Amino acid sequence: MGESMIIRIQSPEGMKKISSTKHETAAAFLKKVAQEFGFNSNGFSVYLNRNKTGEILSQNKALSLLKIKHGDMLFLFPSSTGSSSENMDTAQPHTSSSYPSFPSTSSSSSSLSRLHSAPQIPEDDIDQFLSKQEGKIYRNRDPQLCRHGPMGKCVHCVPLEPFDEDYLNHLDPPVKHMSFHAYIRKLTGGADKGKFVALENISCKIKSGCEGHPPWPEGICTKCQPSAITLNRQKYRHVDNIMFENHTIADRFLDFWRKTGNQRMGYLYGRYTEHKDIPLGIRAEVAAIYEPPQIGTQNSLELIEDPKAEEVEETAGKLGLRKVGWIFTDLLSEDTRIGTVRYTRNKDSYFLSAEECIMAGHFQNQQPNPCRLSPDGHFGSKFVTVVATGGPDNQVHFEGYQVSNQCMALDKDKFGNDITYLARPLPVEYLIIDITTTFPKDPVFTFSSTLRFPIENRDALGETQDFHSLATYLSQCSSTSFLNIVSDFHLLLFLVTNEVMPLQDSIGLLLDAVKMSNEELAQTWKKSEQWATIEQLCSTVGGQQSGSLDYAMGGPTLPRSSSAVWSCLHCTFMNQPGTEHCEMCSLPRS
Repeated sequence: MGESMIIRIQSPEGMKKISSTKHETAAAFLKKVAQEFGFNSNGFSVYLNRNKTGEILSQNKALSLLKIKHGDMLFLFPSSTGSSSENMDTAQPHTSSSYPSFPSTSSSSSSLSRLHSAPQIPEDDIDQFLSKQEGKIYRNRDPQLCRHGPMGKCVHCVPLEPFDEDYLNHLDPPVKHMSFHAYIRKLTGGADKGKFVALENISCKIKSGCEGHPPWPEGICTKCQPSAITLNRQKYRHVDNIMFENHTIADRFLDFWRKTGNQRMGYLYGRYTEHKDIPLGIRAEVAAIYEPPQIGTQNSLELIEDPKAEEVEETAGKLGLRKVGWIFTDLLSEDTRIGTVRYTRNKDSYFLSAEECIMAGHFQNQQPNPCRLSPDGHFGSKFVTVVATGGPDNQVHFEGYQVSNQCMALDKDKFGNDITYLARPLPVEYLIIDITTTFPKDPVFTFSSTLRFPIENRDALGETQDFHSLATYLSQCSSTSFLNIVSDFHLLLFLVTNEVMPLQDSIGLLLDAVKMSNEELAQTWKKSEQWATIEQLCSTVGGQQSGSLDYAMGGPTLPRSSSAVWSCLHCTFMNQPGTEHCEMCSLPRS
């Protein structure tokens, strides 16, 4: 038994492990390789080295004499000729093994082509940009250590690779996880330039087709059980920094907790850009937070199915934004007089709970990262998690995280929606990847910085999105540009999704105006029939005559007239005058 060994074979189709012994001949071993990979015996070559040196020939020499030992990696390359079954029969008439019909070299080459083109799915713009960057870390000449002229280079000043661990460890603060594109450079930096690199997604699935026992979880055997996983800390991260464009975005989100004491969750909408503080880094920039339907208490959060989810996603896309992450609060007030909060998440307790890790993994699986080096066309995720919680100074801090690809696989293949199944025994410290979360010194505003339309799904606060609140919003707007008035993410979502007059099919020009910050386009849309109808609805709800809506600050108030059509505060249905209960939802008018 001591003579048995496992040899790893790397090929364009991936890596396989071949069982062998020290005394097995090279010829017998190569037959095993052919059978395992589906090649003819003369349709490939195996080498000791990646650069095609040290070819293993079909001979009677024992593997031990060829210096091949347990655990070694050999490299298989398809041959250019003689790989079809017909060629095999002609070239090797003496072969006693009855091989199946193996694929030809052209088939293998096309498989390799598919591997590096699999990704017919286009990669994200930021990935395409970073893949074209050199990524080298340039250093100045060290006056004490460098002994050469100004044009020379030595070990003390030669440019470093973007994955250089010593450099990353000496940054302030130290970087524990290299950027994903630095990791790719590390994989593709060898002599073969990554010819065999294939980023395989982890699978924890139960193997199907096994009979003789009840299905899992009642029954399972060694044949159908998934491969064992050793939890390891991931060395890279898909996102290196999270940046909120300005404090207003975060403050408006926190207002819900400040007013109710209940926890809150939202989706982060923004874009992925280059993070220049780390070699080949990626930043998730947050421009807005959408708050889906949910039930929050002081200690829990429950998401409710969102009937408007697709429209929100589509509207954000037309604004040049995408869902880049999620945020939730875990805040407990310590002293209401001075506004301090408790410091509960730390090295002595936890940073993310097991349930939160699996939830993060669930969201990351919903937002996979397109990747040309993966046979599946995707690998990992850029979706981030942000926790608003108490810091060591008892002020609100925003902590950013992702979970590892291993955690994503655990959620996708083993636990599904049964988060509690995994909760207690999971050692989450191996799964968490921390990400710095920041605010810029000079705030950025994709949307208006001064005007505030009510945020969606905040009925519990008495803050509703309806035409009465729209009329109030417009009446309170100062004498500012129309573009500034409509540059509010929550207002635009209301215009698209309201049930009285949804503008999903006719708001494209306005969304373009906001996206490009183009006042002329906004003014063009303002002259449309749709906006005229919106103004009419606002005037009617407010009990005013058409066309009398005043945008100036200090304009007329909007009294509720019993003789006017009124909008239900709960469902926004437009009711006839003289009624005190909504005809649609039967709830009282006030």
